[in-house]
Amino acid sequence: MRHSLKVGLSFGLTSAIITTLGLMVGLYSGTQSRLVVLGGIITIAIADAFSDALGIHISEESENKHTEKEIWEATISTFLFKFIFAMTFIVPVLVCPLATAIVVSVAWGLLLLGIFSFYMAKEQRVNPWKVISEHILIALIVIAVTYHVGIWVGATFR
Repeated sequence: MRHSLKVGLSFGLTSAIITTLGLMVGLYSGTQSRLVVLGGIITIAIADAFSDALGIHISEESENKHTEKEIWEATISTFLFKFIFAMTFIVPVLVCPLATAIVVSVAWGLLLLGIFSFYMAKEQRVNPWKVISEHILIALIVIAVTYHVGIWVGATFR
């Protein structure tokens, strides 16, 4: 896989999972509102995908070693992967009760992150379980923190 596409996939997938799950769990624990959670997912899929794509664009430009085509490939692939993976979290919210949808979304996100981490570790010839554990632990920390922040916000500002 070309470097520019690998940048887009790795950053877009990881950011989509961590950001979307953190937002979903925080909004759910603070509001228990399907509408709010759906709005959050769609907003993240659009706004954060553009933000991340611009961040990758500027980062790749600042390295001063990529062609303009490579920079734009990384930019566009980051946007598309972030948008697509973030939007997959809409499905459980639409088809399941909200509490179940959150659990399904967390499982889906951790599964995707685990699979991607496994393939990345294999490609780098490092212990996949160390890489998977590290990435899943970080995701779980984000989920736990945003859950508690959501509870605090919901209790404090209702």
